[in-house]
Amino acid sequence: MSINENEMKTDLRSDRGNSKVAIRLAETFRVLGDTSKLRICMLLQDSELPVCKIAGQLGLSESAVSHSLRILRGLRLVRNRRQGRNIFYSLDDDHVRRLIAIGCEHVEEET
Repeated sequence: MSINENEMKTDLRSDRGNSKVAIRLAETFRVLGDTSKLRICMLLQDSELPVCKIAGQLGLSESAVSHSLRILRGLRLVRNRRQGRNIFYSLDDDHVRRLIAIGCEHVEEET
């Protein structure tokens, strides 16, 4: 028996302590715990960029950036838009932007 995406979203919101939510949230944090993937997301906070620009600005290979973007897309942290032969990447939505901003605020606080 398969569950459709809308039912899954409703289920995830209705019981935040359940294992599905914990697993998906842990996977999101695990991926964002990778410095390269987090740097890509931070770079995409302000504008959409193609792989070559992301790689150049972060000093990473295009292959490594493409691999990271594939993982980030799978978790719906980034999305892409094709324009001719170019593919541009951006953060998927404002939730991701806020998650990063809150994390930055937390680590920048003086204790």
